[in-house]
Amino acid sequence: MVKSILSKSAVIAAGAFALAACASQDSVHQAQSTADQALQQAQLATQNAAAASQAAQSAAAAANRGAVPSRVPSR
Repeated sequence: MVKSILSKSAVIAAGAFALAACASQDSVHQAQSTADQALQQAQLATQNAAAASQAAQSAAAAANRGAVPSRVPSR
């Protein structure tokens, strides 16, 4: 009788441990998926920032080419 109760307790404990391990594994997979998405968004933002910087530099260069040098009035 005592053996039966102990083995039932062991089975219940093993089942609970297995369920906890599955929940933890699912949580890890979800966290990894979220991290992967955040990394992709950060990479896209970096690419967009680089493109914006290049456009700004091009605009500044174009503005400098079109600038008329200031003239000092002759006396």
